[in-house]
Amino acid sequence: MPKKGVEPVRREQLIRATFQTIDEIGMADATVATIAKKAGLSSGIVAHYFGDKDGLLNAAMRQILRELKAAVARYRDAAADDARSQLRAIVDGNFDDSQTNGTAMRVWLTFWAASMHQPELTRLQRANDQRLFSNLCHQFNRQLPHAQARLSARGLAAMIDGLWLRGSLVGGDFNADKARRIAYGYIDFQLQANAP
Repeated sequence: MPKKGVEPVRREQLIRATFQTIDEIGMADATVATIAKKAGLSSGIVAHYFGDKDGLLNAAMRQILRELKAAVARYRDAAADDARSQLRAIVDGNFDDSQTNGTAMRVWLTFWAASMHQPELTRLQRANDQRLFSNLCHQFNRQLPHAQARLSARGLAAMIDGLWLRGSLVGGDFNADKARRIAYGYIDFQLQANAP
């Protein structure tokens, strides 16, 4: 009989091992056996906690989404409660090291690619996209007419994703400061140019 409290620890071990395995060999070559071995656990424990590889990948994506949500919340809590500061905080959370370190970037790219073919990952990615848009739209709505706020939010969401994607594909370390400056410039322009 397993000890009480072991399940969350084992789940976390397996999710972290999934990130490491995807980082090292990619998702296509990641098997339940390689992930379990990386975690120092048996393959059977993966089936016990997650069902199969897809279940483990879904749990791993949920984890990285939780980390993103926590990063954004940290920055927003520390920021002033005006639209510009809150928009910048959302940008900061998306470009936090937890989302832009090498492993996180490779895992995100893997999940984005897989979400085109796996309905559960598609659902998670859509929920993430909708959360980002909704948060941006709410902040832009504080200073802009509704239609313009929606356009500005779409533009900033695309810019965040685009800067992140381009940064991940160039190799080397992600330049979060440069990405922030570009996104901040967009925010400032939208708030100044489109104010009623």
